[in-house]
Amino acid sequence: MSKIGYKEISVPQSTTVTITDRAVTVKGSKGELAFAIPPGISVEQTDGILRVRRANERKETKALHGLFRSILANAVRGVESPWEKRLQIVGTGFNVKMEGENLVFKVGYSHLVTFQKPPGVVFKTDGPNKIIVSGIDKQLVGEIAHRIKCIRKPDAYKGKGIRYEGEEIKLKPGKKAKA
Repeated sequence: MSKIGYKEISVPQSTTVTITDRAVTVKGSKGELAFAIPPGISVEQTDGILRVRRANERKETKALHGLFRSILANAVRGVESPWEKRLQIVGTGFNVKMEGENLVFKVGYSHLVTFQKPPGVVFKTDGPNKIIVSGIDKQLVGEIAHRIKCIRKPDAYKGKGIRYEGEEIKLKPGKKAKA
């Protein structure tokens, strides 16, 4: 059984954590995040250390204990140094460019695909084939990166498409491999 929920979270000096009745607010140099505390869970702060406690030993409470501790730790880290996901575009003629704050993809369709920038996320392009998605909320950054990847998932035969940087794609053999 995992003991993630019992791990302490150290809060840097530049970050302030405010705990009210059923909510936690984390404020840092890059922004502010607020969360509702689930029932059966409590949060204590002493000397720059956050501790997440649970009220009972029910299965649902145990699951929420570890989950909420992870969410809180990600928020404390995210408000100081933003989370980022890197994507790369692979394929002849495939590229991306910034148009204002939005991304415009040319990924083999008969038209250009425009991806609108949601609030709380920052897009950067590193050349015509690399995208950096960053923000203070780890869950939001991961979700947006996945939605960008779904614009053109990597092809199983040639590997063309949008993938995470460093992601290995196992290519299927074509018809010639069978003969």
